[in-house]
Amino acid sequence: MRFFVLVFIILFSSCVREKSIESIPDEAPLGMVWVPKGTFCMGSDSSGARADEKPAHKVYVDGFWMDVHPVTNRQFQEFVDSTGYLTTAEKVPKEEEILAQLAPGTPVPDPSVFVPGSLVFQKTRRPVSLKNAARWWKWTEGANWRQPEGPGSSISGRENHPVVHVSWYDACAYAEWAGKRLPTEAEWERAARGGLEFCDYSWGDEDPYVNKDRCNIWEGAFPYRSTKKHGHIGTTEVYCYPPNAFGLYDLAGNVWEWCSDFYRHDSYQLRSKQVLSKNPKGPKSSLDPLEPSMQKRVIRGGSFLCHHSYCTGYRVSARMKCTPDTSLSHTGFRCVLSSVSN
Repeated sequence: MRFFVLVFIILFSSCVREKSIESIPDEAPLGMVWVPKGTFCMGSDSSGARADEKPAHKVYVDGFWMDVHPVTNRQFQEFVDSTGYLTTAEKVPKEEEILAQLAPGTPVPDPSVFVPGSLVFQKTRRPVSLKNAARWWKWTEGANWRQPEGPGSSISGRENHPVVHVSWYDACAYAEWAGKRLPTEAEWERAARGGLEFCDYSWGDEDPYVNKDRCNIWEGAFPYRSTKKHGHIGTTEVYCYPPNAFGLYDLAGNVWEWCSDFYRHDSYQLRSKQVLSKNPKGPKSSLDPLEPSMQKRVIRGGSFLCHHSYCTGYRVSARMKCTPDTSLSHTGFRCVLSSVSN
């Protein structure tokens, strides 16, 4: 009987949203939402979780303000107009910086690659092996936040879409200008869960392919056929989909979002040795066994390219990583601000 009661309590608690008695600071910064302090279960032990999401472990974070949606093209334009900032994709890559990321003995890349540009998604004409992402990513000279698909494209009419083709360095520069910072990975997941202790997605457990009005992800057959209206592939405006319980938009799909943390594949295993991790800021260095010579930062939330056959990054515990100088047509960011009372 006692076992039954315990099981019932566990199952019931997973369906109930956290009730916080924390008072919200009086003045909300423009365009930001308060995420209350609290303890939550970070990561996942489910069968669908990847190895770097395990084990689930207890984490506490202080309350903080978070941008209600990813930084938009309009907002990023204001930053650039004010500072004259050039993004990583708009600068000529430096040979020494590229070589520093490659394994010893790797041949020097052809000089033709040392041009400003970024990685742009291009759908394939037919089904392809999903083991080689190079089939749908193309290094495109001249692609950047102003020209998301390369020369000839523009952000006209997409002012309220998330900015893309921003590196981690670009995101940090914007955050500093705005008087904010990038979220830690723990803060990001705390916000994405919206007070739910156990959930697969930022809205709960309902599969986004059952209710397709949840988030902007790939519908159809990845990476060659989209069944969305007019075959749309790309970002959507930031208020297109419902917010989570904290009032935050696009924490699943649309664009991946940079976090401040270094990526380390075993960081959860190391952290789980603590009974409770308080305000974790991530590991002191990066380690990805697949590319050990490259320093990487965490990105979260998935994008419009996520599809259950290939990438379920829209799950609330899903983790991905990228080198800080990389920019892609599905990667953006949002900022946070610590409470002055914390």
